Amino acid sequence: MLEAITHFFQRALATPEQRDNQTVTLELATAALLCEVMRADYEKSDEERVALKQMLTRRYHLSESEVSELMTLAEAEVDDAVDHYQFVSLIKAHYGYAQRCELVALMWQLAWVDGRVDPLEEHRIRRLADLLHVRHSDFIRGKLKAEARRYAKNH
Repeated sequence: MLEAITHFFQRALATPEQRDNQTVTLELATAALLCEVMRADYEKSDEERVALKQMLTRRYHLSESEVSELMTLAEAEVDDAVDHYQFVSLIKAHYGYAQRCELVALMWQLAWVDGRVDPLEEHRIRRLADLLHVRHSDFIRGKLKAEARRYAKNH
């Protein structure tokens, strides 16, 4: 099973421009980076999984079964990945700056799901934002918006 998933990712991420639907490949890369944030603090909560599922459903207009499959593939790939290069390079090649900022904002929202941002989550988001070439000011702006959103939701 893991070999099949790895082969799928290698094929899909290596040449997204040759696929009929490049969005599927970008969905996988995005989901993988969000899974990285979810697992950064070594605690994958059901609440985080639900939030990630909602994010992917809204962002890509997928069915529940498609999102479940996407999350399963992304989590398996992240668990087996040595680094983030394949995901980050694909996103940088196909997402504009605003889309990369939006992805970082989603990372912050996911980190806040459990009511606090663990230092390990913040470190992972900072590292991914740097790799995605998101300016520090936009990194902070995303953090503050996610925090304000979390505060407004609870009050």
